[in-house]
Amino acid sequence: MKKSKIGCDLQSCMLCRSCVKEWIPAIEANRQTFLYKKGTMLFEEGEPMLGMFFVYEGTIKVHKKWGEKELIMRFAKKGDIVGHRGLGNELTYPVSATVLEPSTVCFISNEFFQSTLKVNHDFLYTLMMFFAEELKVSERKMRNMAHMPVKGRIANALMLLQNKFGKTENGSINISLSRQDLASYAGTTYETVFRVLNELEEAGYITTSEKEIVISNEEGLGALFSEAKG
Repeated sequence: MKKSKIGCDLQSCMLCRSCVKEWIPAIEANRQTFLYKKGTMLFEEGEPMLGMFFVYEGTIKVHKKWGEKELIMRFAKKGDIVGHRGLGNELTYPVSATVLEPSTVCFISNEFFQSTLKVNHDFLYTLMMFFAEELKVSERKMRNMAHMPVKGRIANALMLLQNKFGKTENGSINISLSRQDLASYAGTTYETVFRVLNELEEAGYITTSEKEIVISNEEGLGALFSEAKG
């Protein structure tokens, strides 16, 4: 990690978009912008919560220990907040956050973040709605892991990633993700992901090339998820 000489544009993230314009100079004065290398941890599960992170460039995975394995809860890209799960009476991070590609991240201390919430009601409302949606997604993910066959979970994971990150010019999902990370996101093993991706490719739902995945038949993949969902 090193401090960035180039700050963010004060327009891209949830914080800057939702705060009143008179508060932007205060954000400029209180934020710190850092450059992180691939593989760097922003924070680790169980550490004291020091503040919030807002992604300006790059991709972050938010993950949690799941027995002896890792479960990826979500991915954060430009404009997203990371670290908010540490809010509450006990200020510790209940999850970890790791950089998946070189990233530029703005850091806001707890003290300034609390002041921001008290002054900016639109931002407080936006954050509340974000929490509510994230809770729904987490509950749905847990339900799917308990009841949905693994092929359906992997199909759903691929569709969620494409919805989140879009497509590259060649049509592949616009995130470079290892098979292990895909397995952690779908709540399964590397070996199972490898096998299921081969099955999906043979069936014509996807095409793969190293870390690139193209959804060739979106309707068919969606139907596969719907069938698994019951």
